[in-house]
Amino acid sequence: MRRHPTMIPMMIMMDQPLVSAEWLAAHLGDVVVADVRWYLDGRSGHDAYLQGHIPGAVFVDLDRDLSAPPEQSRGRHPLPEPEEFARAMGARGIGDADPVVAYDDNGGSIAARLWWMLDAAGRQAAVLNGGLQAWLGKGGAAAAGAPGRPLEAGEARRPAATFTPQPWPAKLLASADDIDRLRGDQEALVIDARAPERYSGALESIDPRAGHIPGAWNAPWAGNLNPGNGRFRDPGALRGRFAALGPGQPSEIAVYCGSGVTACHDVLALRLAGIQARLYVGSWSQWSADKERPLATGDQP
Repeated sequence: MRRHPTMIPMMIMMDQPLVSAEWLAAHLGDVVVADVRWYLDGRSGHDAYLQGHIPGAVFVDLDRDLSAPPEQSRGRHPLPEPEEFARAMGARGIGDADPVVAYDDNGGSIAARLWWMLDAAGRQAAVLNGGLQAWLGKGGAAAAGAPGRPLEAGEARRPAATFTPQPWPAKLLASADDIDRLRGDQEALVIDARAPERYSGALESIDPRAGHIPGAWNAPWAGNLNPGNGRFRDPGALRGRFAALGPGQPSEIAVYCGSGVTACHDVLALRLAGIQARLYVGSWSQWSADKERPLATGDQP
């Protein structure tokens, strides 16, 4: 029998933003597991969740729970108002004291958005390192699960909980004007977390214009992962990765992507490396929609 949310023991403390599948299996009844699958190609993350998810996991919808409606002036996935986010979390059974482990099936690229929002709101949160694939075991078949790591079909529901709204901390966010200032600062670093072809402008099928913010360095989120197992690289390797960009030891770092989602993956990787970064939520979807904002193309800042 799973514990009621009020029975979660206080000794469960996630002092790191990543947990392993082994840790989660041992603490499955002590945390709220959130499935945050979402697909840019239009497939339904909720349908995938219904077919099979980590037992007890609730589904959290990127578009409805973690974003306000898209606006040209704010981007494709603007942050919801704190009250709306609190309402969505409470409806999913996530309360003020509940530690949350978020996962997806794409290296944590979507789950990191829920981690960032919960962390920014002062809650305990982590991403499942390696995502659903790690839960199933390397090479495990998604339909059957790995030995001792079952999947559960259908909708898992938790009792509604109280999640108190908290303002989004200004120190963790960057606006378009902040980015304009930072990109011209030789001591600061602006990072673009998109794939190289979108950064260079060779491919753009989503946002109004192709290219990148002038002065921004490309560090695709997928480069934070070990290609062999889809898990995050160790902190030292991540430090080396980001140190190779820009000034090496920047005074300030801001990260963007297409719509403020996968940029959270770079923010998480930077946190693992012991580095604080700000998130530009509007990202390229906001910047490129404003024709007064400059752009660059090619593989250099």
